[in-house]
Amino acid sequence: MHIEPGFIAQAKVVGANATLLAVLGLYARKVVKNPIILVKAVIAAVFFSIFMQVYSVPVGPSELHFVGAMAIYLTLGFVPTLIGFTVGLLLQGAIFDPHDLPHLAVNSLSLIVPLIATHYAMGKKLFDKKLTKRLSWKAIVKLDAMYYAGVVSMVGFWLVIGQGAATLSSWLTFTAAYLVLIAVEPIFTISIVRLMKKHEGSSLIKKFFVTKNLTVTE
Repeated sequence: MHIEPGFIAQAKVVGANATLLAVLGLYARKVVKNPIILVKAVIAAVFFSIFMQVYSVPVGPSELHFVGAMAIYLTLGFVPTLIGFTVGLLLQGAIFDPHDLPHLAVNSLSLIVPLIATHYAMGKKLFDKKLTKRLSWKAIVKLDAMYYAGVVSMVGFWLVIGQGAATLSSWLTFTAAYLVLIAVEPIFTISIVRLMKKHEGSSLIKKFFVTKNLTVTE
């Protein structure tokens, strides 16, 4: 989901920067009301950064990463994950890939916009006990599929408005590569959620994680 430098004109990068600031600003009030979200966001950023470094492969005009998005989202919550993606990309750029920093907003939006769509379309109700929704294997597969469909769509969007020589075939190659993650990540997600559920009585789990709000079914 990393768009390589040079594919997007500077003016459009500036527009992405403004959009990212607007999105983060929109959710900043939640942080003000509940500062512990920042701690959760740092935890999300650390895990996200580790996941990205574990598996990173250049594919066409972008890079394929193991993101662990739904595992982070379902254990730490929506806003911490949203902020954590940007912080994680900032950490990765500062420590490992400084050349990615100019596209921090572009790459952040590639992860954040699909997260927002997935949260409000499918994920939010899983945390609402009043709706008696339960987290099942089927639900996790749907969450992952919707999220990564959004990620590859965002990559396509940046390439369409970009100035590089990316072609439809290169985008399709990138999209096909993500099918591997869509197959693997639900297994990882359900494993992490179930592990957290086993230890949800821990004071640390209660304080920093949200798995207590989920009921997992077979």
